[in-house]
Amino acid sequence: MDKIKKGDIVGRISYGKDIFFVVDRIIKLSNNTQIAILKGLTMRIKADSPIEDLEIIDKRIVKSNEKSIENRFLIHLNKYTKRLRRLPNYGRVLHLDGDNKYSQKSVRYYREMGINAIVRNISESRQPIVVKNLLDRYKPDILVVTGHDGMIKRGTGFNDIYNYRNSSYFVKTVMEARAWENYSNNLAIFAGACQSYYEALIQAGANFASSPARILIDFIDPLIVAENIAITDRNKYVSIKDFENELRDGQKGISGVGVFGKKYRDTF
Repeated sequence: MDKIKKGDIVGRISYGKDIFFVVDRIIKLSNNTQIAILKGLTMRIKADSPIEDLEIIDKRIVKSNEKSIENRFLIHLNKYTKRLRRLPNYGRVLHLDGDNKYSQKSVRYYREMGINAIVRNISESRQPIVVKNLLDRYKPDILVVTGHDGMIKRGTGFNDIYNYRNSSYFVKTVMEARAWENYSNNLAIFAGACQSYYEALIQAGANFASSPARILIDFIDPLIVAENIAITDRNKYVSIKDFENELRDGQKGISGVGVFGKKYRDTF
C-alpha cells in the first residue's frame, strides 16, 4: 500500500470509498498509530480516519470525478446566468470560507453571476475572531460563513455542539455578526457546511443554514443561497421554497427562516 501523505486524495475503505477526501494533515498518536484529518474534495465535510482504512484514489478516477463536478458547476452557471441582467445593484456579499480551493471556485462563481462579492479564505476557527473587522470594512448585505464540518459521532448527539467539528465556530461567527447588525433583514446570513448543527445556527441568528437532516452539501450550495438573496428585490421575501430545487438535496441540506432580498431598485 502506498504511504498516505498530506495532499493525497483518498477514500475510506470501510465506507466503500463513497466520498473522495483530501488529506489535510496526519496526526501521530502515542501508541504509534496514525490518524488522518480529511476534507471533502467536492463536499463541505470534515472527517478523520485511521491511516490503514484509507486508500489512494487512482488519478484517472479523480479526474473523472472532478470533471463531472465541473460539468454540474457549468450547467448551473449557464442555466441561471440567463436570468441575471448583470447590473451593479445586486446585494453585496462577504463570503468567509475555510477551504482555499472552494474559495477560489466561489470567486469564479460570483464573478460569472455578476454579483459583487468579497471572498476570504479564513479557517473556521478564526472566522469568529475576524468577522467584525471584515463587516466594518466591507459593510455587506449578505454574509456567508462556511467551510468544512461534520458530526464526530453520526446518528447520536444531535443537540451536542461538541459533537460537531466546526459548528461551534460557525455559531460564534453568526453571533458576532448579529452583535454587529442585530436586525436580520439588514444583514442576511447563511452559515454552515456538511452535517452542521442547523438549529443552533438559526438560533444564533442565521437566516439560512445547513444541515437540517445532518447530510452532506455541495460546495456550491451556500453560493446558491447567497445568489438568490442578492438578486431578489428588497421588497420581496426570499424563502427556501424559492430555490430548494437548485440545491443538492433541497430542504434536507439547507433551510431557514428567510429574509428580504438585497437587490437595489433598478435605475433608468
